[in-house]
Amino acid sequence: MGKEIERKFLVGDSSWRGAGQAVLYRQGYLNSDKGRTVRVRIAGERGFLTIKGPSVDGVRREYEYAIPVSDAAEMLEHLCTRPLIEKTRTVVPHDGHMWEVDEFFGENAGLVIAEIELEAVDEAFSLPPWLGAEVTGDSRYYDASLVRYPYCQWQDRESAGRRPAAG
Repeated sequence: MGKEIERKFLVGDSSWRGAGQAVLYRQGYLNSDKGRTVRVRIAGERGFLTIKGPSVDGVRREYEYAIPVSDAAEMLEHLCTRPLIEKTRTVVPHDGHMWEVDEFFGENAGLVIAEIELEAVDEAFSLPPWLGAEVTGDSRYYDASLVRYPYCQWQDRESAGRRPAAG
């Protein structure tokens, strides 16, 4: 059984840039019900199919499978809900952890989110200085939600400056 334990934060400034190589991601959803999502993704030159369950306190079941990139491209083109999620992901190391910084484009342009995946809910980690507010429990920031209700329709830049508490 796969599990994902993840915390999400807004990014408060651009000092993370240059800390890693950006990879282009295109992804879409075959299903995005409240209790489950089925996602198709192309990350660089690789294709994936991912099934996720509901998030409860930052933990959810996740199963990810590599698929031919040509199949992923066809599914994105013909089967996925619009708009597609387009973003670059940069992996940024900080104090023994890897942070994934996603910079969104298209209808979600202007949104930059950092995620950290943890081994346990109570795992300690330090916060990079470029983080803003924590948005782990805010479903507006889930990629599946950004398809239904893109960032350009609700952006609130005032919350990006608050500093969260460390885990």
